[in-house]
Amino acid sequence: MLSLWKDILLQVLLSGTLIFHLPLLLDRHLKCLNKKNPDDLLRFRKHIVIACGISTVLCVLISAMNDYYVPINLGVIPLFLGILYGGRRSGLFLAAVYITGQGLINGWSTIGLILNMLVLGYSLLPWITSNFRKGSMTEKICWLWSALIPAMLIIVASHAIEGKVKNDALNPDTILVTILYMLIGIFYSGMIVYWIELTNERLGAGQYDVKNREWSSLTKMMEMIPLGMVAVDRSGNIIAFNQPLIRSFRNVFPNLSTKDVIGRPLFDLLDGMIQKEHLRSRFHRAIDGIESTGEIMRSATRVYSTGIYPLIHNENGDILGAVGIMEDITELERLRTEFINVERLSLVGQMAASITHEIRNPMAVVRGFLQLMQEKSPDTLDHYYRIVMEELDRANGIISDFLSLAQNRVAEKEECHLHDIIHELSPLLWADANLRGQSIELKLGTEIPHLQLNAKEMKQLILNLCRNGMEAMDDKGTLTFETRLEGDQVQLYVADTGIGISENELERLFEPFFTTKSKGTGLGLALCMSIVQRHHGTIDVKSRLGEGTVFIISFPVRSFPQSLPETESAAASE
Repeated sequence: MLSLWKDILLQVLLSGTLIFHLPLLLDRHLKCLNKKNPDDLLRFRKHIVIACGISTVLCVLISAMNDYYVPINLGVIPLFLGILYGGRRSGLFLAAVYITGQGLINGWSTIGLILNMLVLGYSLLPWITSNFRKGSMTEKICWLWSALIPAMLIIVASHAIEGKVKNDALNPDTILVTILYMLIGIFYSGMIVYWIELTNERLGAGQYDVKNREWSSLTKMMEMIPLGMVAVDRSGNIIAFNQPLIRSFRNVFPNLSTKDVIGRPLFDLLDGMIQKEHLRSRFHRAIDGIESTGEIMRSATRVYSTGIYPLIHNENGDILGAVGIMEDITELERLRTEFINVERLSLVGQMAASITHEIRNPMAVVRGFLQLMQEKSPDTLDHYYRIVMEELDRANGIISDFLSLAQNRVAEKEECHLHDIIHELSPLLWADANLRGQSIELKLGTEIPHLQLNAKEMKQLILNLCRNGMEAMDDKGTLTFETRLEGDQVQLYVADTGIGISENELERLFEPFFTTKSKGTGLGLALCMSIVQRHHGTIDVKSRLGEGTVFIISFPVRSFPQSLPETESAAASE
């Protein structure tokens, strides 16, 4: 009887090998997770299955060495646990190990094979239950007991079924051993499930820590990238983003906060996009696995280069959503437009430099002979001669504009005050405005510094802008001059109350030869742009149809004010 209890205790220790292996291997497993080595993770799982197989075979061997009336075999505990937790391949491996071990150790017999198959049949019942791994700890223990208790009863009765029971088998000791065997198996199997679940929780926590660190690193990397980035799930809800994206959205939603973004449908934030529906279809295509790159999207005031890509789960290749990347290229587009204008101006300059002198010479000859003919012709023809010479003078003016555009040399500048130039032109501008029935208003700042300017070119710039403004207004219009000091720039505002300029015309406003006038040459504003660029300045235009247009010319401050002329707001009208 004492040897029986020794065998039971030994089987308890052997069948619990799995318990002692899991905690010992846990730290190593967490290190494997940190290193992301799939081979180490695979070896960890194989080690657990092999430990279950060895425990099962050793318990079968010790059970065969005991010739007591009741067969005591606790090897079914690691057998069942290995099948339930190891998966189908591991289950088939352990089943083969169990049957082979029983046959080699206890001998092969038809009845024994049937009994072993019945034992394995009970162990497979929970295994084929799809919800086993999703169940709670209590549910798993109950499912294990529902298979383990019948299997242990079959093992207890196996000697009787095979005819190996002696005459004195049914005695109080046998009944006591059977009851204790069942209780030990039930209690011990439940304890092992508890330890396995506890270990799984620790492993899950380790995996969570690793993923959390990965996510933190990814978030930091996203914040360092100057591009706007957003990730959405398959329903289009935002799951990740960075701050450059929030700053872009604040152009449309000024009060948008970070907490308002997560979980919100992305397309609710795209109301300001002109091509919103096209962008929506691109995200849907990305969720279907089709990426799109390098497309230009426009909002009311900004221009973006965008790329949209599928968000793929690396473990199984499933598409979880889509990732959008956007870069604000508004400034690049502005520079590109300016570069195109510079190229056009350069082309015009080359043309002007090559043909103007050849054209002017015959025109001068023609005009001279017209004057001689006018002197010898009757006075009734003076009107026609005057028309012809005016047209020749207009053509000569166009050629002069060509030459001005062709001048790529650096303009000779001197320190002067912008207000002095405006005051010199005021009588001429007021006279022109009075003839048209219009008025001029001056709003000149009191802290405008001296600038490095070419006075002749500044007069040409102001005259061109003023005449354009006057021609755009009716007889009750008002032309306004205003100067401001904004930071390190002096700004000149020339505003009219005319008909305004459409958006399409604004885009082409400074193109050479583009004009909205019936008799315009399309060179006036191109010449203005050339003058401003030679002074390292910029021109901005704001216009509304039916309300008027404002030209804002900005010049960099080259020197601080030394003596400021006395200026004050004035208005003149007919």
